[in-house]
Amino acid sequence: MLKDFKLSMLSLRIRIFLSMIVLIILASVLLASISIIQFKTEAKEYHQERLERKENAVKEHINYVLSTTTYPLTTDNLDLIFKDKIHELAHIHNIEINIYSLDGKLLKSSKETFSVDRAAPPIPKYILKLVRSSIEKRYVDIKTINGVKNRSSYTQIKDDKFKPLGVLNLPYLEDDGFYDKELNNFLIRLGQVYSFMLIVAFAIAYFLSSYITKSLKTISDRLNETSFNQKNKKIVLEASSKEINLLISAYNRMVDELEISAVKLAQSEREEAWREMAKQVAHEIKNPLTPMRLTVQSFQRRFSPEDPNIIQKMKDYSETLIQQIDTMNAVASAFSNFASMPAQQNETLNVVEVVELTLDIFNEEHIVFEKESPEIISKIDRTQLIRIITNLVKNAIQSIPEGRQKKVAVTVTKRDNNVLITVEDNGIGIKPEDIIRIFEPKFTTKNSGMGLGLGIIKNIIENYKGTITFETEYGTGTKFTVSLPIINS
Repeated sequence: MLKDFKLSMLSLRIRIFLSMIVLIILASVLLASISIIQFKTEAKEYHQERLERKENAVKEHINYVLSTTTYPLTTDNLDLIFKDKIHELAHIHNIEINIYSLDGKLLKSSKETFSVDRAAPPIPKYILKLVRSSIEKRYVDIKTINGVKNRSSYTQIKDDKFKPLGVLNLPYLEDDGFYDKELNNFLIRLGQVYSFMLIVAFAIAYFLSSYITKSLKTISDRLNETSFNQKNKKIVLEASSKEINLLISAYNRMVDELEISAVKLAQSEREEAWREMAKQVAHEIKNPLTPMRLTVQSFQRRFSPEDPNIIQKMKDYSETLIQQIDTMNAVASAFSNFASMPAQQNETLNVVEVVELTLDIFNEEHIVFEKESPEIISKIDRTQLIRIITNLVKNAIQSIPEGRQKKVAVTVTKRDNNVLITVEDNGIGIKPEDIIRIFEPKFTTKNSGMGLGLGIIKNIIENYKGTITFETEYGTGTKFTVSLPIINS
């Protein structure tokens, strides 16, 4: 599993490169292995044929000696027949010659012996049995002694009537020095050639893998840049591969479809947003209109010029109407602010200082401010930053119920390349069922207000590629965390 995971992490370019190199190495190893096997096979066949040639030559010479001897052709006379001839034969054919009786006892040998030497061992019975049972009346015994392969051929010696007289043994020591030397020279030359080929293969594999994956890299980069919220460029590239051209065509077709879908979605979202906005505006305006209507109707019914309290009543009615008109004005202003955010006027400022000055406006002792350092410099819109802090602190204060000792903690810290602003209160918290709706534009848990504050600041924060999150425990309090990237000037 770990091996598959590591392999999947390699790029296609590296895989192609490694595959070509591995292929070259396997080819060189395979060729070297075949060459070694071929050399060993040739050496084996050479020794086998050489032993057969010597054996045939010795047998012909022995047959000639047997045909010219004056001794009767019996097994017992073999010692006498080859008493002087065996050394001559061994010298002529450059091989050791041993003559055994049919029961395996050594009769005559070309090997020099001394009186102190012990008697030569007889031929093993299984070899005699194999010689007798063989069609050719011949058997070759192969043994490896001290790492050197020894061959010994055993064949029957027959008289002119093909009657077995004895067993001819020719020990043969395989000398592979010539083949070993040739094999070593060949492997050295092969190593030199393949070392050069491997260097060339590295270069070719590198450029070939780069050429093959160049088009794929272009497609990959363009895919990473593709976004639903922007105008995407098509790939203008004619690749040498049919498959890559099909991939490019599919991507360009996807870009066209994505653009059409984005236009339709944007239009649908705008229409839906205006419908929701119209419903909310109508609802919020109707709320103050009803008490205004009732106030006017009450004033019509109860108006009397002779009433001694007419001036006070006029004042009360006027204040009621003005209050409702102010409410309608606040509704209009809130929806206007939510619908169109002011353009960002970024300036280089000390975020810590701006937050601290914003908190001074509240002038509340229960608001505690903490800072990690006296200065965190960033480029940001001062007004929008003040708006974020004001809204969060105001919500925190309003969430604390009457009778509870208020506490609002505001901290500013720096993490990596972000400034973190946290606002924590000991208020009533947020109900679990309301958590997923907390940033909805028209959702509020307060008795007053239109629930647009958190939606507005969320919009501001996201325009800066930042995030706003919160942790809450119902009945204990809530902690909002704003993360804004530090934009250098």
